[in-house]
Amino acid sequence: MSTRWERIAKETAGDHYAQRYAERFRALRERGDDVHGEAAFVADLFPAPARILDAGCGTGRIAIRLAELGYDVVGVDLDESMLDVARAEAPGLDWRSGDLATFDLGETFDLVLVAGNTVPLLDPGTLLDACERLGAHLTPGGVVVCGFGLDAAHLPQGCPPTDLADVDAAFGVLGLDAVMRYSTWDGDAFDPADGYVVVLYAEPRR
Repeated sequence: MSTRWERIAKETAGDHYAQRYAERFRALRERGDDVHGEAAFVADLFPAPARILDAGCGTGRIAIRLAELGYDVVGVDLDESMLDVARAEAPGLDWRSGDLATFDLGETFDLVLVAGNTVPLLDPGTLLDACERLGAHLTPGGVVVCGFGLDAAHLPQGCPPTDLADVDAAFGVLGLDAVMRYSTWDGDAFDPADGYVVVLYAEPRR
């Protein structure tokens, strides 16, 4: 059975969507665009060599950059075609196959990154399970960082928005609060009208 992500990706980019996804960012980089906003955001939160889990790593763009910056990175994704691209791009990095709603790496990380609209692309009914699994991979005092679109303009075609309140509630079950919100990976102040959010979930300060 295909996942929501696979169905949407094939509908919008065809069977070779993984290669096309990687090529799109490669073209942006070659044009001089900054495609490393997520990695820069992480670097501002935790200095290297912190342990980072890139959950929903896709073709590895962010994990590869974080490794270049000196982080100990593990990338996990359910989509084997995306992982094949990641492994070809950086065969020396730690790429693992796993469903975010059920995975268990048996390890914990200083920061769990969930970027690239991974949250709204989760299969229906799996949000609570996925948040539980993400939180279970966090070290005490660590942070989960989620970035995703809130409206159709910031989501892949055919991907329904996920209510931010539902994500807050799912992490809240684990005792993780939304401690900061931004509208961009550059750290711009959060405004729901911008249609995008970057949220930091962590244990509340005592």
